[in-house]
Amino acid sequence: MRAVIQRVSSASVTIDGVVTSAIGHGYMILLGIEHADTNEDAEWLAGKIAQLRIMPDEQGLMNKSVTDVGGELLVVSQFTLHASYKKGNRPSFIRAARPEQAIPLYTYFTDRLMEMTGKGVKTGTFGADMKVALVNDGPVTIVMDSQNRE
Repeated sequence: MRAVIQRVSSASVTIDGVVTSAIGHGYMILLGIEHADTNEDAEWLAGKIAQLRIMPDEQGLMNKSVTDVGGELLVVSQFTLHASYKKGNRPSFIRAARPEQAIPLYTYFTDRLMEMTGKGVKTGTFGADMKVALVNDGPVTIVMDSQNRE
């Protein structure tokens, strides 16, 4: 399970010209699920993100979590995070989980993130053609991968 976490001033998802989800200050999370991922990967990743201290404290240092500052969360599924570009110029997405596996893991991840932060989690619509807008704050962008726990 791979996540790109961006600290944002605002973020939104638009589908067919209608804004379906929007947040203010918080984390915009792009989430990619691969066929090897399990609930344990979702649990680990949600725990890391819930405790991630990339929000500024009173001195402007990245020392607080999204929960500490009352920030919001938006999670958007993104199978292209598992692109393989080893051969040729057209990426392969063979490692990305099929919807029948990915949707339950996506839901499990968002549920766990909600429980761990005590906050509502806004989402995109799985499989939809979404227009994602955001204002990256910092910019601060962190990439995490449950298969490569650094």
